[in-house]
Amino acid sequence: MKLSSHLPSSAMPLPAGAAALVMAAATAVTGLGMALPATAADTLAQARQRGELRIGMAYVAPEYAAGAKFRTPEGIEHALAQDLAQRLQVKAVPLQQTADKHRASPAKARKADLQLLVAPAGASSARADVAAVPTGYVAAPMAIMRTDTTIKSWEQLKGRSVCVTQSGRYAGLAARYGATEKSYKAAADALLALRTGACDATIHDAALLEELLKLPEWKKFSARLTPLGGAPLVIILPKDDDKARAWATQVTQDWQARGYLQQQLRLMARNIAFEVYLDQDVPDCH
Repeated sequence: MKLSSHLPSSAMPLPAGAAALVMAAATAVTGLGMALPATAADTLAQARQRGELRIGMAYVAPEYAAGAKFRTPEGIEHALAQDLAQRLQVKAVPLQQTADKHRASPAKARKADLQLLVAPAGASSARADVAAVPTGYVAAPMAIMRTDTTIKSWEQLKGRSVCVTQSGRYAGLAARYGATEKSYKAAADALLALRTGACDATIHDAALLEELLKLPEWKKFSARLTPLGGAPLVIILPKDDDKARAWATQVTQDWQARGYLQQQLRLMARNIAFEVYLDQDVPDCH
């Protein structure tokens, strides 16, 4: 069963803005062959030999600096990347992709062994040299607000303020509905801004927000807009590496069988909620 918090049968059709975001993800998959090794070498054997698994992602969280506030990365990709590497008993090395070309960072001239990317199903068929293995996670944008909000539809975000994260998937979505976006470094900061009244709504992955709203301290902010159409998170691999593809398929099946994705979402939500709690030094907005 794929993990998705929106209703696939009744989900709203994608507006022009959201459709543009999904098409960008499709373009990312189309160009993935540029970020993966060009040879048909054994991807897993190479990773074990060098002691690290290089994983391309759309956003790589900065390394924690002593004395800085710790922030939980918003995307579940970070947790999945760690699990993939641990299964090979190697270190996970995330590689940043540039926003315009959707290619791996040229830093240190390293190429990704595989990639974790949100993209529409079937998009990988645009390239003959890569294959996509679904993780079972579906990313869909959802907005949450105070329960006394007058915002009842995405169109009613027009003229309102919406907090988003710089590293999030949905920067620019609210602006396409006419909202004023306020950008924050991490999910905890955007959610804190919602609680203190700095914005009227905030947008994040529906699956993450659903877990957050199960916490009693978030009941006051449980008003939500119906999630827009989602896109699956997939593992991208060289198509001719049968061993790696079989391994990735086995891993994703294990994630599903153990409920691993839901466990990670629950942990992420609790950690983010705790970060908000530690930083909130003023009452909730009234």
